[in-house]
Amino acid sequence: MTEQPRPTVAMLLYPGVTPLDVVAPHAALAPHTDMHLVWKTLDPVVSDVEMALTPTTTFDACPTDVDVLFVPGGRDQADAASDEEVLQFLADRGHARYITSVCGGGLILAAAGLLNGYRAATHWTGRHTLEVLGAVNVNERVVTDRNRITGGGVTAGLDFGLVLLAELLGEPVARATQLMLEYDPQPPFDSGSPEKAGPELTAMVRQLTSATSDAMDAVAARLPARGWAAVARHAAASSASTLR
Repeated sequence: MTEQPRPTVAMLLYPGVTPLDVVAPHAALAPHTDMHLVWKTLDPVVSDVEMALTPTTTFDACPTDVDVLFVPGGRDQADAASDEEVLQFLADRGHARYITSVCGGGLILAAAGLLNGYRAATHWTGRHTLEVLGAVNVNERVVTDRNRITGGGVTAGLDFGLVLLAELLGEPVARATQLMLEYDPQPPFDSGSPEKAGPELTAMVRQLTSATSDAMDAVAARLPARGWAAVARHAAASSASTLR
């Protein structure tokens, strides 16, 4: 393969993030990119399964110009979506070549005004909230709308990572990476979406995840009162040059 410049990726971390939302795209992208794991400090960030992830840079030290801005989901995504420092960091990096997310990270991007009017994916429990936050929900595993690339829930992160890698460095690199990871999914059960799982199992899982969903709905309801429109305008101005 022809040697190409290494794109720069900024991946947001935050307490309560879902590790697989970070690790799956990281596995696809890290061998080919300059990766920055970003949080307010360099202290380890405890995930929603008590696994600690270590930032490599801070909001202040992260490069201003990055090729990819990425946001993962997590149990405490509502806290991130209502954190003014997080929203400001996302808005400041909203001119990245690609604005991206996996799972509930799409809701955080939307809260920052970066998915307003864009087709996007998120975890199935947050589809209605994505619409409230100004995006156009699409029930697909990975959705590309101009320079926004968003993935569905958790395990979609690897699909997302390969789609983004093909955009950044070409399909041959992405195909080779898929083979290197031996990504050939053959799930033991056909219940990975509400459409396949049926109403009874879907209702049970929705109940189990209701705390996260309710907290995110509450954030969406508060956004206008704390100046979401101003955040959205700032983010739109920052990213206008990236539309294609």
